[in-house]
Amino acid sequence: MILESNLVSSWRARPRGFVALMGLYESNFLRFSALAGPPESLEGERVSELAGDCTLLLSVLERSPYTSTLRLTYLLPDPLLPAGFERVPDLSLRVYHDARLLEACCADSGRPERELDRRWLRNMMLNKWLEYCADRGHCLARPATT
Repeated sequence: MILESNLVSSWRARPRGFVALMGLYESNFLRFSALAGPPESLEGERVSELAGDCTLLLSVLERSPYTSTLRLTYLLPDPLLPAGFERVPDLSLRVYHDARLLEACCADSGRPERELDRRWLRNMMLNKWLEYCADRGHCLARPATT
C-alpha cells in the first residue's frame, strides 16, 4: 500500500524530470482521495463549509471510465461581485483513475521548454492546497445537499 508519507514532495524542490512530476501527480491523487473519497465515484457537486474558513467547492465537469475532469475552488466572500463571492484558487483537475494520478491543468502557453516548470509549480501549489484543506478539516466525501 502506498501512503502519502512515502511520497516526498517539498515545495522547495525543483522539477527533476518526468518521473518526479508523476510522483507529484501521485501525491496529489492520494491527498485528494483522502479529502474527497475515490475520484472515480464522484458525481455532481461537493461542498465543505467550516467556521472560520472559506467554502470549498468541488464540481465534476466530465466523467469517463478512465478519466474525470473536476473543478476545485474556494468561494471567497466579495459583496462587490454580482455572485457575492470570488473563486480563488479556481483549478481544473484531471484524474487518471487507472494510473491513480491527479494533475492541475491549465491552458497551454506555447513554450514547451518551460512546460515542466509550469506543471511542477501548478501541481505543487495544488499539493500544498490539498494538504492545507485537510489540515483545516475540510471533507468533500459527501454529495452537496440541494
